[in-house]
Amino acid sequence: MITVSLCMIVKNEEDALPRCLESVRDIVDEIVIVDTGSDDRTKEIAAAFTPLIYDFEWIHDFAAARNYSFDKATQEYCMWLDADDILLPDDARKLLQLKEALDPAIDAVTMDYAAVVDNDGTVLDRVRRNRLLKRARQFRWEGVVHEDIPVDEALVLNSDIRVTHRKSRPVTTRNLDIYRYHLSRGMRLNLNHLYHYARELHHHKHYEEAVPVYRQFIAGSQDLDSTISAMQRLADCYHFLGDRQKELETIFETFVHDVPRPESCCRLGYYFLQKEAWHQAIYWYEQAAAYKRPDGSSHGGPSSTWLPHMQLALCYYRLGDYVLSKRHNEVALQFRPNDPGFRQNVKMLEEWLSKSSNQ
Repeated sequence: MITVSLCMIVKNEEDALPRCLESVRDIVDEIVIVDTGSDDRTKEIAAAFTPLIYDFEWIHDFAAARNYSFDKATQEYCMWLDADDILLPDDARKLLQLKEALDPAIDAVTMDYAAVVDNDGTVLDRVRRNRLLKRARQFRWEGVVHEDIPVDEALVLNSDIRVTHRKSRPVTTRNLDIYRYHLSRGMRLNLNHLYHYARELHHHKHYEEAVPVYRQFIAGSQDLDSTISAMQRLADCYHFLGDRQKELETIFETFVHDVPRPESCCRLGYYFLQKEAWHQAIYWYEQAAAYKRPDGSSHGGPSSTWLPHMQLALCYYRLGDYVLSKRHNEVALQFRPNDPGFRQNVKMLEEWLSKSSNQ
């Protein structure tokens, strides 16, 4: 069995930290906590789980703090989590099984990261991250913010373990402030930084600033998914800037790179829905709902599950086709069984159709 050091960097995480550590305390062999300046009970709470608590002077650099946490580890593998991450019971069990069975030749293990999860447990945004890393290989974190840990020329295992993000604090400008701090001191942004800096600007509604940064990233990107994601977000910026022509041009630009993705189709559907061009809206929402990934699996996000069916239900309702409206509401309800709006829509349409058949 391999041994694992859980390595975490924290600051003012008294609310989230117990939940995170409880989810893994019986699996990892040691817990390393690096505190970057808490003034709440974070370190006191951490002390109930581990004696390995270290202070790190904050230098506006997440990679530096994470590397320091890895330097303090003593076990064969380092695993990292953020304080608002957890392992659900099934994933904790899988991690324990992985510890028992992992080939020591493996250098790194990736895990799925459920970054955004709705109230029904549906994963809305996910990414695969290098999560478990062999300490002897001395992998190093890179990036002052949105940091990553490259594992070039490493033997990597892609596991079925998922880390789930449970956001517990309000959104702040922390990441954007870090970028601006380093940019003011002459930092040049690589492609990874360009993408994330544009997203931070976008997220904080600095749309005009985000547009050229997205464009710069798109011009240099060689990664298909990131390129299309950046184009879709760029279209979002144009939308909020009121430039509908550039919004449409940017969405159609994604078609040059790949078949129409469901996010692009839903945006086109919404464009025509706003114009009350119901048949054109239906066409694009149907494309979104029918989308399959190249491996045959459904896309899984809202743009190919409940969202297009919700909008198709609306379009057919406006066209007076209550049978199809009810059918699409029912499909949407399958994806979001606890959504009161979908349940009410289905009930209303059932009553409407029942009355119509009795007349």
